[in-house]
Amino acid sequence: MKFLLVLMSFFVLLSADPIKASKDDICLIRKLNVYKAPTWVSKITMKNGKVAFFCSPKSMFDFYFDPSRFPEYELKDNLDIAEILVTDFNTLEAIDATKAYYVFGSHNTSPAGDDLPAFSNAWAAKTYMEKNNGKRVLSFKEVTKALIDYLNM
Repeated sequence: MKFLLVLMSFFVLLSADPIKASKDDICLIRKLNVYKAPTWVSKITMKNGKVAFFCSPKSMFDFYFDPSRFPEYELKDNLDIAEILVTDFNTLEAIDATKAYYVFGSHNTSPAGDDLPAFSNAWAAKTYMEKNNGKRVLSFKEVTKALIDYLNM
């Protein structure tokens, strides 16, 4: 019994926290309060310490593919980004966006409309895709500006 308690405590310590967003944090792209839809929150932290919140992975990719639209963040290119986090759609934990898997074509929409729910592993993304009429699971590198532009139509 004692072993189980220690083991459970260990796993609680390993679990990631959600992205912390206050009521004042607004999506840079859509100008929406991000705390209202915690399933979809994304965040980019720049090497200069500036932070941008997003109401969805799609909005985060909008920024990622064209940071020059936002000179106030002082990014020369994506190498000036320190960290990109998205919310795991199942667990609500913050996960590294560059290691996440995204589902294209599901019937669930974010505050930004058609979107790409994020998952920490391919199995969870595939399971979600099959249950929610998704069309394809994508890695971070497979998400293109053209896809984001299509989702924004």
